[in-house]
Amino acid sequence: MIRSGGWDLYKRKLGTIVFIGIDDTDSHTGNCTSYLMTEMIRELSDMDIIGNPRLVRLNPAVPWKTRGNGSLVLRVGKGQGMKKRIGMIEGNEICCFRTAEDWEPDEDEIIKRLTLVIERNRSDDSDPGLVVSKRKPPASLYWEGVRKIIEKDVAVGELEKAGAKISEIWCGRGVIGAACGMAWEPDDSTYEVIAYREKRRWGTERETDASSIMEMDAMFPGTFNSWEERGKKVAMVPSTPCPVLFGLRGDDENETIRAAMHLRTETADRWMTFLTNQGTDDHMIRNAEKITENSSYEIEGTVSTYARHIRGGHTLLEISTVYGTMTCAAYEPSKEFRMLFDNLAPGDRICVLGELRDMPRTLNVEKMKVISLAERQTKTSNPVCGVCGKRMQSVGKDKGYRCRECRTRSKAPVMRKETRWAVPGWYEPPTSARRHLSKPLKRMGEEQKVEFVNRRIV
Repeated sequence: MIRSGGWDLYKRKLGTIVFIGIDDTDSHTGNCTSYLMTEMIRELSDMDIIGNPRLVRLNPAVPWKTRGNGSLVLRVGKGQGMKKRIGMIEGNEICCFRTAEDWEPDEDEIIKRLTLVIERNRSDDSDPGLVVSKRKPPASLYWEGVRKIIEKDVAVGELEKAGAKISEIWCGRGVIGAACGMAWEPDDSTYEVIAYREKRRWGTERETDASSIMEMDAMFPGTFNSWEERGKKVAMVPSTPCPVLFGLRGDDENETIRAAMHLRTETADRWMTFLTNQGTDDHMIRNAEKITENSSYEIEGTVSTYARHIRGGHTLLEISTVYGTMTCAAYEPSKEFRMLFDNLAPGDRICVLGELRDMPRTLNVEKMKVISLAERQTKTSNPVCGVCGKRMQSVGKDKGYRCRECRTRSKAPVMRKETRWAVPGWYEPPTSARRHLSKPLKRMGEEQKVEFVNRRIV
């Protein structure tokens, strides 16, 4: 499902605008960079938003990421022509324009004002980076940032070429993500409506009606990763103490906003619609000449061993590939997805997509395609004597069979083709175990043919 056109094209002549990128303001324990973006939008209320704010996920294999490794990008200027509603902040409607007039916002003023906003809202253990520029870095920087690990000096070098202004707090590692997010030129893209809680409720249990999420999922087919039908579980509501009430993702902006309005939840303080690269598989490297840790790959191989289970509920499987033998892993949170590993056998041909981890060196599988299955035979009985019709007896391991009365011999028992629960096709973990960037089968136009919860073919 490819998106090209509409409101959000970098390549369209937009007039004079300023790009704003921000990253690394949250932590494992709380806060949220996308919430900070809404605070920045409120601070810059004297300027117009050009196109949707952007939530750009980067390499999920980066060891020091917090949760989703997401950077935020905003474009501001003096809007002209059509505008549309993209959110609400404390009762005030937020709109964006498609194009801008030739009015130049003051970059130094923006840096000064937004640095104060960051200092008020960042987590103490974060390393924020703020970038403001009239030109964006090349798109190649995005592809490096979403697939590999980039050193800070590389990102800063590209920003300097673009004439960008940079503000750093502490070591300013967020400059890397801000630069890479700013470099994104959308091709395949999705939307996410994120609602935020009233500040007095932060850290308390969220009030959401699960039945309304189930209803919404059925009513709005363009949404995805919100409800897990197999397990009847909500997947769009976080469990962390961050400000987010829910995040609803979809392919069509208008449908996703309507779907969000259908939900029954506690009162939201604000909401915003982001253009995102979520659900696109942009992080996957295909046909790599060589593979290195801390990146994600699509790799074909032949199963070489039966699955084995290790402590913690994790399942491992060995496959033979052009890169050598590789250990594939399905971790406990992937639940019934691990049953697919149990139903594979030596000789099966598969394609796995996932992150290559350093220690232990495993490919953490995000989804899999079973290309073909090897035929497996199961012994049903000893052979029958062709003379007297009685069952033969085993002579010994690997020595064949013999009829006691007739002394006739046979080398092989009676075999039958074994029924395989796995069938060729695509498989993915339950919704709650999927990565932000991983493209769900729903977006690929595919459907999983076997539910391993009950081994039911659908």
